[in-house]
Amino acid sequence: MDQQNIRLQAWAVLLGALLLAAKFIAYFYTNSSSILTDALESIINVVAGALGLYSLILAARPKDENHPYGHGKIEFISAGAEGSLIVFAGLLIIGQAGYRLFAGDYELRPIDLGLYITAFAGAVNYFLGHLAEKQGKKTHSLALIASGQHLKSDAYSTLGLIFGLILIMILQYQSAEGYWIRLADNIVAILFGGLIAYTGYHIIRKSLAGIMDELDYELVHKIVQDLQDNRKENWIDVHNLRIIKYGSDLHIDCHLSVPWYFDIREGHDEVEALEQLLREKLSSPVELFVHLDACRPSSCPLCSKKDCPKRRSKFEGQLAWTADNILLNKMHGR
Repeated sequence: MDQQNIRLQAWAVLLGALLLAAKFIAYFYTNSSSILTDALESIINVVAGALGLYSLILAARPKDENHPYGHGKIEFISAGAEGSLIVFAGLLIIGQAGYRLFAGDYELRPIDLGLYITAFAGAVNYFLGHLAEKQGKKTHSLALIASGQHLKSDAYSTLGLIFGLILIMILQYQSAEGYWIRLADNIVAILFGGLIAYTGYHIIRKSLAGIMDELDYELVHKIVQDLQDNRKENWIDVHNLRIIKYGSDLHIDCHLSVPWYFDIREGHDEVEALEQLLREKLSSPVELFVHLDACRPSSCPLCSKKDCPKRRSKFEGQLAWTADNILLNKMHGR
């Protein structure tokens, strides 16, 4: 799976470099700020893509003595760097377009060829972005997801850019004054520079969430539902659930309450059953650390174990496991 991610990212970098060259050819042909916007953003695409490729190669390395949890965190750092580069590109585009808007005259040549190249590049970026994001979500690779979202956002901004270029072409064909053509050209560039910067902000936000181990509620709810649907009678409760992401790998800590009279072998069997369940239900590689707790008399009303020889009180009803009670560092009981 790691090699598939690496190959896909390598193709994205290679095609990004070819599209970069094509966009600068379009800019030199048209002298359009809008097309220059797209070309400058493509520089960031290539640099960020190369950084993402490096992070995927590094993240695929096995655990070692110095990195007992693996190298997956590099994906979050890479995504943060990519987001920062995207924000920088957006601000640079806004500044450059603002300067050209107020600095004086420049000749805007016919942009028909630039329009065709821009449209082709946008279509290629969307196709690559869709593949990268789909593969990234499948393998839980933030670096690949960030790369895919970046390429798709570039395609969306290109779509808007195309409408702007069509407007400029209409003004050119109607022989409008140069001022109005330049105004439209630079306003389009400023708008899409802002869109690019906003996309970068969202990528930075996700990378910081990974670095800071922010709780992924969607993942927690999936795990809780899987446990609830497949709970065993010896699993009296699960609590103090914690999840840490290392790239596409998951490290899960939790407490599992079992009958207090279980010996070490029986407790270990329940831990293995829990681990096997999570490995089957989650698409990411899972490392599970479980702390065993002995049940208490207050657990009896919630315990559905039918043949328990040590029951202190009758069974009243099973407590449904939810994110609220599984995340708490507290045993379930009445």
